[in-house]
Amino acid sequence: MTCFCFKKSKLGTKEADTLPESRNQSSFPENVAANRVIKSEISASSSRSISDLYSEKERSLRIFSYPDLKQATNAFSRLLRIGEGGFGSVYRGTIRAENGNVEPTVVAIKRLNNLGGQGHKEWLAEVHFLGGVEHRNLVKLLGYCSADAERGMQRLLVYEFMPNKSLENHLFNGKLPLLSWERRLQIMLGAAEGLAYLHEGMELQVIFRDFKPSNVLLDKNFNPKLSDFGLAREGPDGDCSHVSTAPVGTYGYVAPEYVETGHLSAKSDIFSFGVVLYEILTGRRSIEINHPRSEQKLLEWVKQFPAESKRFYMIMDLRLQNQYSLVAARKVAKLADRCLNKNPKDRPDIQAIVKELREAILESKRGYSDVL
Repeated sequence: MTCFCFKKSKLGTKEADTLPESRNQSSFPENVAANRVIKSEISASSSRSISDLYSEKERSLRIFSYPDLKQATNAFSRLLRIGEGGFGSVYRGTIRAENGNVEPTVVAIKRLNNLGGQGHKEWLAEVHFLGGVEHRNLVKLLGYCSADAERGMQRLLVYEFMPNKSLENHLFNGKLPLLSWERRLQIMLGAAEGLAYLHEGMELQVIFRDFKPSNVLLDKNFNPKLSDFGLAREGPDGDCSHVSTAPVGTYGYVAPEYVETGHLSAKSDIFSFGVVLYEILTGRRSIEINHPRSEQKLLEWVKQFPAESKRFYMIMDLRLQNQYSLVAARKVAKLADRCLNKNPKDRPDIQAIVKELREAILESKRGYSDVL
């Protein structure tokens, strides 16, 4: 799914270009780069910012050398490539601890495409956001690399490895095992808890801005973790209802008021969450050009089958083979409808979503006797 940007982001200024390149080279004064890159994106002042959180935790990030990461990926072998996007490519790699006394660790290494200016801005933002936050439902950033190599400046990020790929892979790739109904709900619950931490669990609010199935990664036990914080930004401060910023995100998931006005709030993430709720119900992407024209836009198509109607079951993913609770499915659809409300103020907050998903999971555990 293609990302879009209507206007040039302020993160691209020259003064926000640099992070320390290695531990044995001179680095910038502590927090200067972090303060510059984050504060340029903030339209309302905050008593504490992401740069403050980053400064407290940045020393836990490992600064890798480019030769080390090149070796870890067998010179960025195509055989080790596990993902690709506008940012560049992601590789499976193996790294050793700095002291060399621990068994090698499998990691995911994201390498910036040098031709992508937007990718560089997102790389900087991701280092600062993931370097300053920590939660079981957020992917862990282990370190980064910023080095001048034989092919120019190299920008890389090193994450914990997520062996079960993404929610997108399991929903829409027929080669992978089907996600059961309960597992889909558990994944969405974990994703909601990750958003709850960003929206309400810190001293400041963070708006994710790109919630979609490909950004929900799954660990070995299918626990979900939000990833790709390149578009994340601080939310409004004090009594402000929103921040004003150039609309960016992925077509099919972005809240309409954000596209139309540039007004961004936590309720923008809620809209995106509602889209993904319908994707787990139906097993369909938000935009499907291979379907008949009347079914290409998921949100338009599902309107024909309201949650309380007798025909509602017709939107459910056929691959589930009726192994789901219709009562719980209706509950999830109603929740999705509220998330997709045109008026952002009428959308539920993330804690309400967490509560209702837990109730839907409990309802599902009662069995499937209510399925037609």
